[in-house]
Amino acid sequence: MVGSFSAVAQSKPNIILLMADDLGWADTGFNGNKIIKTPNLDKMAKEGVRFNRFYSASAECSPTRASVLTGRNPFRIGVYEANSGILRPEEITLPELLSGEGYTTGLFGKWHLGTLTHKEKDANRGKPGNLKEFNPPVMHGYDCAFVTESKVPTYDPMKKPRDRFDKEGWDYLKENEPFEPFGTAYWDINGNKVTDNLDGDDSRVIMDRAIPFVEQAIMNSTPFLAVIWFHSPHMPCVAGPKYQEMYKGQDSKMRNYAGSITALDEQVGRLREILKDRGVDSNTMIWFCSDNGPEDGSPGSAGIFRERKHSLHEGGVRVPGLLVWPQKIAHPFVTDMPCVTSDYLPTIMEVLKIKKSKVSNQLDGISLLPLLEGRMSARPKPIGFCFPGQVSYCNNQYKLYAQDGVYELYDILKDPEEKNDIQLEKSYIFKHFKKNINQFVLSCKLSFEGKENEKASYERLNQKWIDPTLPKPRQIKTSE
Repeated sequence: MVGSFSAVAQSKPNIILLMADDLGWADTGFNGNKIIKTPNLDKMAKEGVRFNRFYSASAECSPTRASVLTGRNPFRIGVYEANSGILRPEEITLPELLSGEGYTTGLFGKWHLGTLTHKEKDANRGKPGNLKEFNPPVMHGYDCAFVTESKVPTYDPMKKPRDRFDKEGWDYLKENEPFEPFGTAYWDINGNKVTDNLDGDDSRVIMDRAIPFVEQAIMNSTPFLAVIWFHSPHMPCVAGPKYQEMYKGQDSKMRNYAGSITALDEQVGRLREILKDRGVDSNTMIWFCSDNGPEDGSPGSAGIFRERKHSLHEGGVRVPGLLVWPQKIAHPFVTDMPCVTSDYLPTIMEVLKIKKSKVSNQLDGISLLPLLEGRMSARPKPIGFCFPGQVSYCNNQYKLYAQDGVYELYDILKDPEEKNDIQLEKSYIFKHFKKNINQFVLSCKLSFEGKENEKASYERLNQKWIDPTLPKPRQIKTSE
């Protein structure tokens, strides 16, 4: 079914990009989960576009976030995995483009594209003297920020139990129970550490900062970009008492996992109510997805799809995907066309009629505006994926996958579970795809080495190119 595009038009819609962290494709009600309660996301699925084949650009957190902000495959800029590289300052980002269109821009939640301090120990990479990876959001076009470098507990985000710490999560801290600092701080746009209103559910803590930003923009009659990157349900998963009670029939791990997702869902509903009350919901586009599939060891589910986070098989990169934009999408619809997080930037550029010359770098995403207008039902350009030790390449029907140089070909329409390698019976497709993925990887390498633009950050970071068609290097760190 194709969408119906409203005749009502306004040049500058508000834009909200919501992202969960490690949420599996089958962890929401609209994708069939019978345990985890996601009523507000389910409502979005009924009111807008539900993407059955929505992909994160990578099988891990940081690279996908880089793709959202640049429209590019993260291997082009050296964001291979979590804690690998930074969002290079010379990249042209979505908030920079929108600032030039009169938007106010804000980022709330998880950053994970560089460090937020070089003066003290913070999170994974922040430490005194680490200037080469110092890369806060203010360097990339944001006017406002409330962010952490990386993960935090999903309840009482600044704290961890002194006597019962578990990296996967724990039952919430009781009153007067001894605790220690978790070690990851929230920072504002000016590089100041935030210390107030940090207790309780982390999704609520994030939304408490995002909503005033939105309301101020509305009061000023200024279009806004709000990027809201939740930590939930990334481990350590901790759910507060209200959400624990909702899942009291489940074991501790599932109570905390499901509870953190429902808490996130509640904040999505809260945000939408604010937009409705202020009369701007109609011309606000809200995108929702996850940064990758469910983590190993979590109760998260990729449904029928193969593998999980860290894999370019479907379970690692096929994620929940939604869009609501009432003024433009007059009738809800479901699409099976493959779409990816790299499509956000070119889509928004076309919506706002931003000239392609504004972005000199090569884009990997495509505009989805024709899909929303009912003029596109098949993706005109395949999607290439890179991850250390893995590559994949898919169009509307077929998918080439390789790990450590061993290739497989799947008919993803007939075989979404990726059980039957058909490279022998479809040898012409296999050869064509393999040639294309090699060309794609070479193109990423040339971008990475600074052939498109300045090489300042490439030289500063002193990164080495990682060829994803070769076995994964052992030195890569994946902690988030």
